Amino acid sequence: MPHSIGVRLTKGIAMANERGDWREWFGWMAEAGFRVVDVPELNAETKRDAEEAGLAIGTFDVGHVQVARLFSKNEETRYAAREHVRAGIAGAAALGGKLCFMCLKPEDPSTTRHESFELFKEMFPALLADAERAGVAVVLEGWPGNAPYYPTIGCTPEMLRAMFEAVPSPALQLNYDPSHLIRLGIDPIRFLREFADRIKHVHAKDCVVLPENVYLYGRHQPPVFGNGIKSSEGPWRYAIPGEGQADWAAIAFELDLAGYDGAVTVELEDHRYKGSVAEHRRGLQKSLAHLSRFFS
Repeated sequence: MPHSIGVRLTKGIAMANERGDWREWFGWMAEAGFRVVDVPELNAETKRDAEEAGLAIGTFDVGHVQVARLFSKNEETRYAAREHVRAGIAGAAALGGKLCFMCLKPEDPSTTRHESFELFKEMFPALLADAERAGVAVVLEGWPGNAPYYPTIGCTPEMLRAMFEAVPSPALQLNYDPSHLIRLGIDPIRFLREFADRIKHVHAKDCVVLPENVYLYGRHQPPVFGNGIKSSEGPWRYAIPGEGQADWAAIAFELDLAGYDGAVTVELEDHRYKGSVAEHRRGLQKSLAHLSRFFS
């Protein structure tokens, strides 16, 4: 089944440090052969610039700070954040946005995942009901968060089963990113099969587990004296598709079996293709070449 291949446009890296750079990047993406862009925010200007370049909008964000505050221990902060997120979803929906990207990492990283789950049950039923009425799906990414707490919920089968049972809204969906599953030691193909009916978006990002580093540092304590690799904690590192351990042929096959017809977007967090616009573009081009074997 053909799929549109796209790029997640992220702030803070060489490709999108300034809003003024986005138009140029959109043009480059389309010329390179990408068809979809995931954006940090969806407004009329972003929509116009993307569409004029020939790109469709994939996911949109509503602000990671406000999403984190949905899990604040302060009730007033939580409910104010929910109104901000609701407004963000409504505004994006009015512009045709369909997929709201979220990572459920709490404001206070020491918040336990059990505490966050209880707050999820409190805050998300009404939020998801609004999203469903607006025709928007909330897609959760399974990035576990930073050491030492790894506080994000929605990363593991155990937690996702509980979340879908507690809040069975059809607006609650998943972003499938095999890189996080590989680093966590979760079988990415089995995960795909179990949650196939909830996968609404795909990130094309890979991961390499480094056996020597696992020996040196173990799985759960970051290195004290070594490791200067970005997008890595020592025992693993993120990689572009085709240069990690994900089996993209198998992933494409399972997605086709599940009837997935959405985009596959590259989220470039490979340290070897960072540091400059030229290197970033080289990594994206290599990613597109590999993914095109399976998805287009």
